Amino acid sequence: MFDPELESFKTKIDIQDYAAAQGYQLDRKQSWKGTSVMRHPNGDKVYITLDSDDHYVYKSYRDESDKGSIIDFVKNRMDLSLGAIRKELRPWIGQPPIPVPTFPALHKTSKDRMKVVEAWSRMKDAGGGHPYLERERALPASLLALDRFADRVRIDSKGNAVFPHFDAEGLSGYELKNVEFTGFASGGNKALWLSHELPGDQRLIFCESAIDALSHAVLFPDSHARYASIGGKPGLQQPELIRAAIVRMPVDSEIVAGMDNDAAGAELSGVVKKAVALTGRLDLKFSVQEPFGVKDWNDQLRQKPQPSLLFRPEIPSVA
Repeated sequence: MFDPELESFKTKIDIQDYAAAQGYQLDRKQSWKGTSVMRHPNGDKVYITLDSDDHYVYKSYRDESDKGSIIDFVKNRMDLSLGAIRKELRPWIGQPPIPVPTFPALHKTSKDRMKVVEAWSRMKDAGGGHPYLERERALPASLLALDRFADRVRIDSKGNAVFPHFDAEGLSGYELKNVEFTGFASGGNKALWLSHELPGDQRLIFCESAIDALSHAVLFPDSHARYASIGGKPGLQQPELIRAAIVRMPVDSEIVAGMDNDAAGAELSGVVKKAVALTGRLDLKFSVQEPFGVKDWNDQLRQKPQPSLLFRPEIPSVA
């Protein structure tokens, strides 16, 4: 039976606000547009989204059964009756009873996107290294441990390397890579794999795959470079995402098309060049960089002897 008050709790109370009042803090590194990850000092960790039916919903990383609306959030943490939960939440329909930080508004999340987010939340960060990437792709654990690539590679229950894709709304899907295996998230949409954006960045390097982008970072260490991958032939929304990533670059930046050394790579370089032109920014420099004598950057990396021992991230100079 429809209960207007309970429905009001679910739609009007942002779980971010309520959780903050209970001591939870936003994990900015693991959050993205449309999804907030929040942690409590007691070890609890939840992700929060706005469902397509306008309900704020959450799920705990520790217990898969601990999920649902603000009502479930309160019940599972305070063990209150429904009547007591009503008394607890009624003040929140007006103004929060205590001051809380201001959070960005969450956008509605489709059911398919929520499935992608839920599956992603069950995977582990590969910041400590990934067996497939280290053994088969010569990508050192020290690279994945950098702030630039924090939580931009995960490992699933099957040992696959997982690369998240982001569109204008947040996490849209993820690529799966392993020995003789390539896949994509069920129900997900291909967008862009992106490294983190750091202050003082001067270059944005586009590659065909996330593995190629990471390989480029090993071959040409640059602490002022951002990385992005298209994931092969671009879809309809990707040219605009490429343009948006370029627009976010600081003044006088360089945009590099680092695609494969073949005809398809040359075509993708043209897509990036067109996106630069569409920004209308005359301060940007565009260049093309290709692997030498091989098809892609990972091929070039694997030609080097023991690349994991050779990798040293560039240390910014101190004025």
